[in-house]
Amino acid sequence: MTRPPEAPVVSPGPPSVSTALWCAKKGWPVLPLAPGRKIPAANCSRCSRVQHTPVGCPCLQAGRWCHGFHAATTDPDRIGQWWGGHPRLGVGVSCGPARVVVLDVDAHTSTRPARERLLPGITIHPSIDLAGLENGFHTLALLAAYLRQKNPCYDESTLRVETASGGLHIWYALPQGLHLRSSSGATGAGVKAALAWQVDVRAEKGYVVAPFMRTAKGSYRPVGAARHPAPLPQWLAGELIRTGHGIPSSPADSGRVSRPLIRRTNEPVDGLSRLLDDVRACATADEGTGFTAKLNKAAFTGGGLVAAGRLPENEAVERLTQAAESARPNQRNRIARIISDGLTAGARRPLHLEGRS
Repeated sequence: MTRPPEAPVVSPGPPSVSTALWCAKKGWPVLPLAPGRKIPAANCSRCSRVQHTPVGCPCLQAGRWCHGFHAATTDPDRIGQWWGGHPRLGVGVSCGPARVVVLDVDAHTSTRPARERLLPGITIHPSIDLAGLENGFHTLALLAAYLRQKNPCYDESTLRVETASGGLHIWYALPQGLHLRSSSGATGAGVKAALAWQVDVRAEKGYVVAPFMRTAKGSYRPVGAARHPAPLPQWLAGELIRTGHGIPSSPADSGRVSRPLIRRTNEPVDGLSRLLDDVRACATADEGTGFTAKLNKAAFTGGGLVAAGRLPENEAVERLTQAAESARPNQRNRIARIISDGLTAGARRPLHLEGRS
């Protein structure tokens, strides 16, 4: 059997070590993932108990992997230490410092939203038949067709990786000076940045499972011959900026999501959006992010806005739920409970323009 071009065979030893070194050789900082999963390996017990930002964390300074993508490295000695001593760890690539943007195209079966929420800012005429449009492959094809561009799903010039769930990672190299924020493919009310329904964007403060890795759900297998990200097409760069993904520079290591260069004109200005950014930022690590406290604070604020008549309750619930599930997708019951409690508490103190009453 012919070996695929540039398969990660740069060293002997466990497959994860080889893959991590293969990525690092390309200049892509890597981080350990939990065995068989696609989430970062858990923090040490101290960092799990004590709330603090990654800045100045002694674990990172000592060469340990706490705080998810913040620990990402291209140091071959550290890679050998981590994966050599823990060969069951998976490998993730931190997209921001790797200077790549990855379109994460989902193939999940879910209820299609209203047509005005499929492609943010683009009106899909009622005469267009949307029968059969079910996932991110279809919405990305729709976006490309609308702009009369080549569908990135079939771009053989760039690295494409079939995911364990049947989706697709499409990798592109960023041009000098362009920095992009990550987003989820949710396109409901209050979502600050989305390229298309069921198309996630992995860039600054985002990571993806490395090519050739395997999780409990399956493998991440490159498609075609390309093993390098091609330059980001100009039309895609324009769409990412238009939809709120552009940021002025590489964000500081502060645990916050940077504000976009362009704000959509229909974005509500109600004090809740920044708190939801903090909730979404918890997606970067499984532990040590204060997810419950951040979601509770956002829900408390939402309850005050609802009580003051500044935000419909169903919109508050939708925005809170989307942000929380993007960070903790498998904790729906817990999320619903935190949101309900926070909204109830916040409703006792209406939040008017001049402050709480």
